[in-house]
Amino acid sequence: MASRAALIGLAVAAALMPAKASAQSSAPACAAPLADARRLVLVTADTMNAVAARLQLFERASPQAPWRAVGAAEPALIGKAGMGWSPFFRRLARPGEPVKAEGDKRAPAGVYPIGRTFGTLASSRSGHLQVTPDTVCVDDPSSPDYNTITSRARVGPKVKVENMSRALPMYRRGIVVDYPTDARARAGSCIFIHVWRSPTIGTAGCVALPEARVEALMDFTEPGAVLAILPRPALDRLSGCLPGIVAPKTGGRS
Repeated sequence: MASRAALIGLAVAAALMPAKASAQSSAPACAAPLADARRLVLVTADTMNAVAARLQLFERASPQAPWRAVGAAEPALIGKAGMGWSPFFRRLARPGEPVKAEGDKRAPAGVYPIGRTFGTLASSRSGHLQVTPDTVCVDDPSSPDYNTITSRARVGPKVKVENMSRALPMYRRGIVVDYPTDARARAGSCIFIHVWRSPTIGTAGCVALPEARVEALMDFTEPGAVLAILPRPALDRLSGCLPGIVAPKTGGRS
């Protein structure tokens, strides 16, 4: 998992490097995970510090085709402190906007591949990770297993971990986000889409939804999809790569 994340990080960094102007094409250079994606889970919040977010699904027939919405936007939650730009998307940050760090209770702003499903509940989905009492996710930057799901028996008792079987109801159902960080970056770990604890309590840095919606999302992402976590004011910083989003109405009665 760690080596895959490292490769993803290199691909993202290369895609975001300034490119030489070309008279041959005016197409935007989209981040690597987004450029070839056909399914998108877009999570947006009004500000970098907002906990409440909106999640909407999109798909397209090919990487060159326009995005098409799959259903309406729905409520979601992100980190208790909002979101912060991951190191691989730091160039999109504006002065004063936070950057993601381990333990900051912020979701990582950026675009990432969505990985396999997991949970304490069994599933017949391909590659599903069955969470057992020994399953942990390592959030200790001093460990070579940082940002990986493994077993307590393997890493030993001294390594700081999250015991996934005890995180209930959150990890009854979930989806791994292939977040490309490592111990050197110390930019957060164990990023998932999972069941929310309540509709008002933010996460430690993940995306949370009602359990029924997590289960539906497991079906949507099974063929492969990417996750974008972005503040709404930053959507135009990836202009041409994301679907057009209509801002929600504010003020008055809904």
